[in-house]
Amino acid sequence: MEQVTVETELISQAAEVFHLTLSVLKDKASRRQKRSVSASEFLSMEEVKLIANLSGCPPLVHPASCPRGGYSEKYRTISGVCNNRNSPLWGAANSALSRWLPAEYEDGESQPKGWNTGQYYSGFQLPPVQKVSKEIMQSSSQYRMEDEAYSQLLVDWGQYIDHDISFTPQSSSKATFLEGTDCLNVCENSSPCFPIQISLNDKLFGNKSCLPFFRSLPACLNGLAHTLQSQQMLQRQQMNSITSYLDASTVYGHSALLQNTLRDLSSSEGLLAVNSKYTDHGGHPYLPFVRNTPSACFQEPGTGPRQRVECFVAGDSRVNEVLPLTALHTLWMREHNRIARHLKQLNRHWSPETTYQETRKIVGALHQIITMRDYIPKLLGEEAFNRIIGPYEGYDESVDPSVSNVFATAAFRFGHATVSEQMRRLNESYQEHEHFSSLHLHQTFFSPWRIIREGGLDPVLRGLLGSPAVRQNQHHLMTEELTEKLVVLTIPEALDLAALNLQRGRDHGLPGYNDWRVFCGYDRVESKADLKGVVHDGDLVEKIMDLYGHPSNIDVWLAGLVETLQPGARTGPLFACLIGKQMKMIREGDRFWWERPGVFSALQKQELQKHSLSHVICDNSGVVEVPLDPFTVGTYPKDFLLCSSLPSLDLNAWKDDPEKRSQADDARRNSIMGHQTNALAHDLVEFF
Repeated sequence: MEQVTVETELISQAAEVFHLTLSVLKDKASRRQKRSVSASEFLSMEEVKLIANLSGCPPLVHPASCPRGGYSEKYRTISGVCNNRNSPLWGAANSALSRWLPAEYEDGESQPKGWNTGQYYSGFQLPPVQKVSKEIMQSSSQYRMEDEAYSQLLVDWGQYIDHDISFTPQSSSKATFLEGTDCLNVCENSSPCFPIQISLNDKLFGNKSCLPFFRSLPACLNGLAHTLQSQQMLQRQQMNSITSYLDASTVYGHSALLQNTLRDLSSSEGLLAVNSKYTDHGGHPYLPFVRNTPSACFQEPGTGPRQRVECFVAGDSRVNEVLPLTALHTLWMREHNRIARHLKQLNRHWSPETTYQETRKIVGALHQIITMRDYIPKLLGEEAFNRIIGPYEGYDESVDPSVSNVFATAAFRFGHATVSEQMRRLNESYQEHEHFSSLHLHQTFFSPWRIIREGGLDPVLRGLLGSPAVRQNQHHLMTEELTEKLVVLTIPEALDLAALNLQRGRDHGLPGYNDWRVFCGYDRVESKADLKGVVHDGDLVEKIMDLYGHPSNIDVWLAGLVETLQPGARTGPLFACLIGKQMKMIREGDRFWWERPGVFSALQKQELQKHSLSHVICDNSGVVEVPLDPFTVGTYPKDFLLCSSLPSLDLNAWKDDPEKRSQADDARRNSIMGHQTNALAHDLVEFF
């Protein structure tokens, strides 16, 4: 259930009106000229901007409208606007995903790859995505491999962080724009419907000939003018409805309205709101329930209306998708409130707003540290991390940190190949829980009742810490739990995540495999022999080439997955390049990155580096033994430590002495006045 905010809904409706208008005008012009024409042939840029304005797209934010001084120097905006003062929409919520390569649409402007029958690529038609899923992605669980180095938490942190930096919502319209046909009942391509075709002999889906698929929402024109060539401006771009920054928007939201919904505005300590009905056995709070009830989340069998457990609400609307994600969201809400209470005790003169913002700043920094220090190097491998990302060298206002289309739609979806078919729940001795057995993945979808009724966060967190991740391999690319039993609350049937990912890449017009290899500085792959050189599995190469005909046609998501993993890494060379490049841009294009001079004091940075996700788990749950590195899988009890033995964050580094601050301000003013006086004396001497 992926809900969007009011702001996103208004902008997306305007964008859909804009693109529908362009489509209607194109059709009329094509009929008049008796040939296919593009919008750029008959519309000037001024006319395009006028159509965008009339459609309701918001005007561009100009640098002059970015505030300076005060809070704008200390704290990031909730929407990400004005992080970059020269390009205020870079990385902001509800702006376009960036394009590292131009989109490839079948009409040059908006039609997805595979939209028109009879369209050829390098002499071949693209294979139906469901056929690719069935013949390449799906495989027996006998090929499942456990990761010898990393824990299940590595996989779930990846999903959690993905939800901090990208969310491309689907069209809010559930019927075709021109005919008004319900997208759930149509098997022809007609925007916003782009159904996934199913072969008639596929018994898994019964008599159906297609699965429903809604196109991603387009982005409005605002903010594109200075980032794209005029020809590309008329190409359909997709929206990132949340901020691209690593800013803990999963905790705080990405709009002022959502932020206020998540806060306890009656608190003097700057706290986040908690569930008013339930706490766990140790008194730890749960996330609040959504306000609109009854919600769509599943219920415990036999539950009456009074015993309902509604969907949780958090900074990201995907909080209820799977239980590990719910657990991480809950953990960070608790961590915010723990830190905020401590800061308020240290600084009783702080207002609730200052306490909230200082805590938000710390929690955001911890998200950055855990991700870039502990998570990303394990994905890329040490060599690729040092080569592609390297040490922090400061803020660069010329770097656009906006999440790229290929990252959000393909590269960072690599993690889907490492999702386990099972979610383990473990007791205090890290053994199978006596009362709450392990679950098949599909039993964890949209089921917050399991958190409240079945032991809280603790069994889930121990399962993430104490279980090995699934090791991606070319014979087991995705569990059947995702290809046959995926649940989306808005669609009344099981879906296939592999087919959805492939169709999404085509919906977004992502170029094929070779274009991205060249982008990353690698040689093109032109033959079966070339492909075997990067995939190293002859049978898999034969299957892929039988389907696609030419390596250039391979969907980039699939191609990145099947490349042989680099030594010490969990990605192949293509995804290491794309993920590394994106994370480097997110870091260097963020004016509030935790390492930037002036964001935190030297002492505060020293304390932040002591903290870890293991300690966050210790401080906010009933778990009392953890590994030092929570992403590394170990054996209990040999590789586990008591929480009390872990280094912890000392918040005394944030103690603010108003008297010292006043003296420091006076000294700074005197210093400035002294410099000015000396400069004046120097000028007088020079004058005389």
